[in-house]
Amino acid sequence: MSPTNERVYIARLAGTAVFDPIGDPVGRVRDVVMLVRRSGAPSAVGLVVEVPGRRRVFMPLTRVTSIAPGQVICTGVINLRRFQARAAETLAIAELFERSVTLKEDDSTAYIEDIGIERDHTRTWWVTKLYVRNAARRKGVLGFSRRGETFVVDADAVNGLAIKDKLQGAALVIQTFANHKPADLAAALMEMSPQRSAEIAAALDNERLADVLEEMPEEDQISLLSTLRSERAADVLEAMDPDDAADLLGDLPAGEAEALLKLMQPEDANTVRQLLNYDDNSAGGLMTTEPVIVGPETTVATALAMVRRQEMPPALASMVFVVRPPLETPTGRYIGLVHIQRLLREPPHESIGGFVDPAIEAVPVNESLAAISRRMAAYDILALPVVDGDNRFLGAISIDDVLDHLLPDDWREHSELEDSEQEQATATAQGGSDG
Repeated sequence: MSPTNERVYIARLAGTAVFDPIGDPVGRVRDVVMLVRRSGAPSAVGLVVEVPGRRRVFMPLTRVTSIAPGQVICTGVINLRRFQARAAETLAIAELFERSVTLKEDDSTAYIEDIGIERDHTRTWWVTKLYVRNAARRKGVLGFSRRGETFVVDADAVNGLAIKDKLQGAALVIQTFANHKPADLAAALMEMSPQRSAEIAAALDNERLADVLEEMPEEDQISLLSTLRSERAADVLEAMDPDDAADLLGDLPAGEAEALLKLMQPEDANTVRQLLNYDDNSAGGLMTTEPVIVGPETTVATALAMVRRQEMPPALASMVFVVRPPLETPTGRYIGLVHIQRLLREPPHESIGGFVDPAIEAVPVNESLAAISRRMAAYDILALPVVDGDNRFLGAISIDDVLDHLLPDDWREHSELEDSEQEQATATAQGGSDG
């Protein structure tokens, strides 16, 4: 192999914008697909590119005409099918970063922090350099333990690159997605090998993992949850929105679901059990029991402060629900809802009960999905209140929950474009070949 001087470090490539030949944006690089063999030099064969709609697709490196600081230029037609690594493929950032290798020179252990690739005259990209961190820790001047030193070595100066590391860390992957939405990390986990996705899940805190699970298809949710110890799985379920936790438990065998419910905190378990009693496509099955609920005497300032404090989907954060005590679901008599936009125009000291929207009626707990979707469209509203036969407030249905049930079960895995439209939507330079 005779590599050119065009060396690219993968960690710096992540997040780089991808453009077509005429300068139109295509997406952003999220990872690099590698072939790592037991013998012979490892090579890079493609990029995982995130295109609009948060879809991650495969772009062969044969499509890449230029890699420069801040941009990747590609040519040809991009296939919009969701990327999923094959058995022989390895994701550099997700699966190789933090992997331990042995330095041939002194038989010491080091951890990969970055990978350098270079292209030869045949346009094949080979791994030529590894940026590694020595496993040894040393005392600093003030006596504090410092991380091992970092340095660059030739790729052929190490052993173990192709060996999956049971102790491989997940910190770099988690850090890469620290500022991304949970859906982005969910998409990345679905691309990884089951073993690696389980390692990442084990390293996430309960709240972050709960958010990620909520963005996955049911089959992937169950698969990832099954890799956790039962006690940890129960903790993650507690951190999920009750309606999402109920949906997930409803897809498990009854015995497994009951075992997890028994490990959850009684209050959380009771809420989920209540939701499990409703049909999936009814108002009760769609609702969440944790919107912002206030009494009629609550001031505008207090209600706005409650919305700011609580983390919830934007649809539910757009309104507060006014009820008679008690304020925990099932509440006292339901009074009505108040839009946040209305509260922003009212004096902070005024009571919220005077600003209820009389046009928005609550839906009964057994209302059908079809009727709910029609009501939302008619009201042009992002969430609807749900009440029981005694007009007690039980929860609220947000537009995202309705869409989740109206769309096909596998909507996360398929582009919104029909196959016949994909080539038109993603053609860059016409006549490009797979090369």
